[in-house]
Amino acid sequence: MADNKQTPPLFSHERIETSNFLLITLTLIVLTFGALVEIVPLFFQRSTTQAVDGLKPYTALQLAGRDIYLREGCYGCHSQMIRPFRAETLRYGHYSMAGEFVYDHPFQWGSKRTGPDLQRVGGKYSDEWHRAHLHNPRDVVPESNMPAYPWLAQAEVDSAGMAPRMKALRVVGVPYSDAEIAAAAGEVKGKTEIEALIAYLQVLGTAIK
Repeated sequence: MADNKQTPPLFSHERIETSNFLLITLTLIVLTFGALVEIVPLFFQRSTTQAVDGLKPYTALQLAGRDIYLREGCYGCHSQMIRPFRAETLRYGHYSMAGEFVYDHPFQWGSKRTGPDLQRVGGKYSDEWHRAHLHNPRDVVPESNMPAYPWLAQAEVDSAGMAPRMKALRVVGVPYSDAEIAAAAGEVKGKTEIEALIAYLQVLGTAIK
């Protein structure tokens, strides 16, 4: 008896689901198209590529503090992205804008919040509060489950590494001048890591008021 079963068309639902190669290929095509449509236009929008008014590149001390923030994994518990929802803006302040992060490589947007969002923390507390909080968080926030970072008060910033770091950032568009790069080592020399981290925290979100 002749086999009357017909091969389904190439792009039929049945053919796609039963062919791993075809399913993976079409999935990649769809994802690539979606990425092009969603991401590429952002590279040409002023709101995502131009710094907001008042935004300045990090100073050498603030930049060193940002590196410590990344090294210690602070981003694992604290986001820096206030969403444009009333509940968020009432608690944290003005929603985050892409233009605030054009000098951040990488930027610190994220959704993980074991602790509060830090985007507008700059100027909210004194340097002394931050120092106590980093030394032992429960001294100022009794319910905190954040670990203490007492070693930051003893370790000094690596001054020799700052100029190369700023030169590298200038390559990707951060407008550091030759004078700022030359003065970087002197600016952080003798500074402790806790001073650098506090300097970074105190500038977060201050370009937008």
